[in-house]
Amino acid sequence: MDLQHLYGNETLVKKAEKRIENLKKEFLKNEGRNSCYVFSSPGRCEILGNHTDHNHGLVLVASISCDTLAVVDKNDENLVKIYSKGYDPVIVDLSNLSLNKDEYHTSNALVRGIANAITQKGFSISGFTAYTDSNIFKGAGVSSSASFELLVAEIFNALFLNGVLTPVEKAIISQYAENVYFNKPCGLLDQSSIAIGSLIKLDFKDVKNPIATKLNTPLGYSLVITNTGGDHASLTSHYAKIRQEMTQVANFFGKEVLREVPYKEFLSQIPALKRHFSGRAIMRCVHFYKENERVVACENALLSNDYKTFLNLVNESGNSSLSLLQNYYVPTDENQPVLLAVEYSKLIIKDGACRVHGGGFAGSVLAIVNDKEVDKYVSKMKKLFGNDNVFKANIRNVGATQVE
Repeated sequence: MDLQHLYGNETLVKKAEKRIENLKKEFLKNEGRNSCYVFSSPGRCEILGNHTDHNHGLVLVASISCDTLAVVDKNDENLVKIYSKGYDPVIVDLSNLSLNKDEYHTSNALVRGIANAITQKGFSISGFTAYTDSNIFKGAGVSSSASFELLVAEIFNALFLNGVLTPVEKAIISQYAENVYFNKPCGLLDQSSIAIGSLIKLDFKDVKNPIATKLNTPLGYSLVITNTGGDHASLTSHYAKIRQEMTQVANFFGKEVLREVPYKEFLSQIPALKRHFSGRAIMRCVHFYKENERVVACENALLSNDYKTFLNLVNESGNSSLSLLQNYYVPTDENQPVLLAVEYSKLIIKDGACRVHGGGFAGSVLAIVNDKEVDKYVSKMKKLFGNDNVFKANIRNVGATQVE
């Protein structure tokens, strides 16, 4: 994959060339050779489908124009060695791929887990040395960990497996590493979008084999992600409660997830549900069903290049997350940074849309803004949230890949 196809415009290509040049210099300096392979793994952005994947719903997601770059070569040590400026080296001995609980929540765990999952499929792999650089926005919910996972998976795939693993297989391998070796429960959304690339609709009816449909990218619009602040560590229980409440309602119908409960059946039983569940739990389920409908409507709008309908649906999704899903802020939080960012965005944007991005409660918001307005919008948001917390991005048409 050449850089022009990967990044789309000359500015991003030149920046990538400089990053790669610096990595090659470091590689030559420390490893004594300049012969190497180059890999890139993007970040991702959720466009539509807020909190639907965990109940096997539909999501609209895109890989974006920030990435983790690596220069790589095989080594003869049967070790994976990954060096990133500002971080301790990641060194994993491939002769021992057993789960190590002492490695929970470390990059070593992710590498070991990916390597184990690949060997369990019957493949043989060996060691490599990589120098990496990432410009993926920190704290903005664009999945830097999944980008790293897919980078490692694609390096193994390209260098030792002749590229036989499909994007979905690489995503499943990466999810396994994060669930089991890293000890973090997560769905397949982040890994799938980064593995496949482009703007896609993901259908999680079968979570072990999600169906991905590539869609037209809206021309003339840019993505802007604003990190509004907030401590995610204190929000774990709030995220978990959304999934828990949806699943409990599904269990009422004898099903494991809401996707298995027909919407008409759910609607007919709301009086009975009210006797067993909170109003919030019921409303969150309504959001699930309506959000799935919006994803399908968005797919149809994009296929016909109907950007007005697409943007209206994104705004509707945000309104649903606020009123039904209720993940714009924790009830006791008077600062409400996500809601402030969205409402302030609506005052600025004339042609575009804005909504909560990712898990919600704190963190980031997504704006889709006409290119003629985007610089003004970015400037105003930086004044409110700081220069380092507002990021402009484009949709990238390629997932984790080797670079020519």
